[in-house]
Amino acid sequence: MKIGIIGAGFIGSALATRLTSLGHSVAIANSRGPETLGEVAQKTGATPVTAHEAAHYGEIVVVTIPLKNIPDLPKDLFDGVPSEVPVIDTSNYYPLLRDGRIAELEHGELTESEWVQQHLGRPVVKVFNNILADHLETLGKPAGTPDRIGLPVAGDEPAAKQKVMALVDELGFDAVDDGSLHESWRQQPGTPCYAADMSAQALEEQLKSMGTERTEQQHAQFLANHAAQEKQMEAQGIKLK
Repeated sequence: MKIGIIGAGFIGSALATRLTSLGHSVAIANSRGPETLGEVAQKTGATPVTAHEAAHYGEIVVVTIPLKNIPDLPKDLFDGVPSEVPVIDTSNYYPLLRDGRIAELEHGELTESEWVQQHLGRPVVKVFNNILADHLETLGKPAGTPDRIGLPVAGDEPAAKQKVMALVDELGFDAVDDGSLHESWRQQPGTPCYAADMSAQALEEQLKSMGTERTEQQHAQFLANHAAQEKQMEAQGIKLK
């Protein structure tokens, strides 16, 4: 396939590396222009392009940039892109380490990806947000492997979700249906599913146990969990990009 990636950070670069190794043609963009992506291109095998070119490049588009930068993307980014092209959102909300406070995400009415979808003006599928970049690049295994990692996939468009789940499987992970985009809170930071590298069966059981509607108690608990995680990461000097 031809796949466009907007964002050349940890997840974008990991995806580009894996996808090119599988024979896909990948175009990658960042906010500073293709001329700044020489090192990324050499490492990943992807072709540096502009964000508009990446959005119009192929059969799947991945948006993997800091959440705070989503509103800065061009408003016409997806103008003319066929409706059947899935747009993947990998974003996570890190208010302390990177994004600052985003009021709509503090109240719990919107999931991170619903907020992204509003800004993009385009349906998105949420995946690749709950796995570390180096694990995404190195821990994929053949289908049927007993300890294969399961990755949650959430979205409102069945056809788009199926295309994305097939890609997840090709990358070496079991795709687990996480329901609608409104239910994608179950794979966000602070939840038991975040960065846990569960098997598909364990992930399915965990998602089911959390229910479909996020309660006020769950929202408060997961925000507190994530705040503690961010403070620990800050103390360890971990940087995000």
